[in-house]
Amino acid sequence: MADAPHKNGFVQMEVSKIRIDERRGEQVIVLKERGGTRFLPIIIGISEVTAIKMKISGIEPPRPLTHDLLKNTIAQLGATLSRIVITKLEFNTFFAKLILTTPGGELREVDARPSDSIAVALRADAPIFVAEEVLNQVASSYGL
Repeated sequence: MADAPHKNGFVQMEVSKIRIDERRGEQVIVLKERGGTRFLPIIIGISEVTAIKMKISGIEPPRPLTHDLLKNTIAQLGATLSRIVITKLEFNTFFAKLILTTPGGELREVDARPSDSIAVALRADAPIFVAEEVLNQVASSYGL
């Protein structure tokens, strides 16, 4: 864990895999700690799975999808997506924020679902971070 990139209580993660839980009919994206061994499974919707798989597979839609639209809007406003952060887990629901840098260098936080955040981050080549306490919560709930 010591060699994993950390930033102010957040751990950098990367998309490890996307899987379908046949028993429960759910799509799960699994984030893996960069340079570490911890994983974070997050249940996401089918449209987000499709958007993430398309980006990972290098498939370019003929017209922008919603996540492309958001990335393009941020760019047209002169801002950049600096990173996304999955900030908390409450009642089995994850919360995330887009961290934008304005043209003037100010940081702005926008609440978002983790699945949408990940889809936009992949399009913007922005890093994905998770709060250390969220990783600890997930580990304790799975008995890890």
